[in-house]
Amino acid sequence: MATVTPEEMAGKLLAEGFSRTGPAAQALSDPVTDTPMVVTLDDLRPYELDPRLTRNPLYDEIKTSIRERGLDAPPPITRRPGAEHFIIRNGGNTRLAILRELWSETKDERFFRISCLFRPWPARGEIVALTGHLAENELHGSLTFIERALGVEKARELYELESGKSLSQSELARRLSTDGYPIQQSHISRMQDTVRYLLPTIPNVLYNGLGRHQVERLAVLRKAGELTWEKHASGTALAVDFETLFHDVLAPFDVQPDSFSASRVRDELIGQMSELLHIDYNVLELDIDSTEHRQRAVTSPPQLPVETATVVQPGHAVTSPPDATQNNGTAAGASGSEPNNDAAPPLVPAPTPEPGVSSGDHDPDARLQGHIVSPADNTERLQGIQHLLAEHTGEPLPAFADRVLQAIPVQAGGLFPISDVWYIEPGLDSPDRLRIHIAQLAQEIAEQAELIDCIEAIETGIGFTCSASHADLLPPAFGQVVLALLRALIRPYNAAPDQGDMRLEDNLGALLLGGGVRDTGVLPRLSDNGLVKMFRLIRLARRLLDLEANPGKANP
Repeated sequence: MATVTPEEMAGKLLAEGFSRTGPAAQALSDPVTDTPMVVTLDDLRPYELDPRLTRNPLYDEIKTSIRERGLDAPPPITRRPGAEHFIIRNGGNTRLAILRELWSETKDERFFRISCLFRPWPARGEIVALTGHLAENELHGSLTFIERALGVEKARELYELESGKSLSQSELARRLSTDGYPIQQSHISRMQDTVRYLLPTIPNVLYNGLGRHQVERLAVLRKAGELTWEKHASGTALAVDFETLFHDVLAPFDVQPDSFSASRVRDELIGQMSELLHIDYNVLELDIDSTEHRQRAVTSPPQLPVETATVVQPGHAVTSPPDATQNNGTAAGASGSEPNNDAAPPLVPAPTPEPGVSSGDHDPDARLQGHIVSPADNTERLQGIQHLLAEHTGEPLPAFADRVLQAIPVQAGGLFPISDVWYIEPGLDSPDRLRIHIAQLAQEIAEQAELIDCIEAIETGIGFTCSASHADLLPPAFGQVVLALLRALIRPYNAAPDQGDMRLEDNLGALLLGGGVRDTGVLPRLSDNGLVKMFRLIRLARRLLDLEANPGKANP
């Protein structure tokens, strides 16, 4: 190795430095991992696609806290590749706006320079940022329904841009859940209906915070009204279509959420449909009731089992909205209504106690299900409305699961589901409404004998009349006895004996209890479902006759 002399070393040290051959960097690149950094308000911008469109209801409280304590929870920040400014990564636009206000008011440096956690911009940056803001706001429960709906709609656009194809609601729900914002497909359906049909008509009431329950009631009403309109308007030349009619009915209700009433919208819609279609209001209301019921059964998310339904403590109460469903209260004249469940299991016989084991030691779920003839559809939304009304009216609402072994509430499905044979809600307690329900129950009972065409709804008597079968031959023995029983109920009012009737006194026991033997074989008995409906029919008919005899008599 050559020896370097002191003179050579001095020459090398005094030589000119290396010259730069490449361009000088104008700015440092962003960190590639999560990195704490200090940024100023001049460097930071809000996230442009933030789903929040209205002022945070906690804005003043948050501002007071930041003024007194400083920014305890700085928002995470990020930056798009090549962008000049940082942006809020997820949840923090309100805090940024407050910091700008406080800096403008105080010129305090602690509001101008803030310590943040920088997180690199991911490959799917726009979607990650949007779902992050949705999830952050959802945790604080501070977004209105329409803000969430518009946020989900924007997410759908980003997903479709990413995948290059349109997405179904189920696929959109799956992708949102994967990216940290779990949401049910049924909610997405309601959100899309809200953006498409409601937002153009009632923007003020939506942006001012109309709740999800009210929005869903409107969405179900619009769909039910549209189907009913198509059913009755088919082949008829009308001056207006349903979409225009619904818009015209809903637009005058674009007021503050506190004064908004979905029930008034429903009443106005049915009223105008009745005038345009020249069909009785009650007929249209019955059609819409039935369609709404089916819509909720199809679109509502799975509900809690019956035994886990909320139990109202003594002193709290609720009543059902008029004519919502026939699912109310307890037996023997109790005045509450019972929230039920559309996911209730089918009939399960009550377990037989084992030797040496008391019945109380068995599974309470099995004992509860032994009292359900057939599930009575209900929704979590309706249960919530019932409990809200309870606080206002003070009417007690015993839970079915709580009272099932103390009284005799029974569930039976149908167009008007039953959860209490005895209780009659106030909205049903009028002669015209009672007749509609009685006729429907009679038709469902006759349907078990395949003779539904023999029952005709009328506006007198107890609401229905029986006619002979349209078939050339007499119906089977079971059908003849069912018709004889129904005809016996109405004979004092609007029916005469039919020559085809079998002797009811000879067959009533077999029809109700079973075990009847005839020349043609064993006479089937009325099903459990039909028996419950017969009890309910009798109860409503008794009430109807009481009302007509004594109009002012209170419901027992």
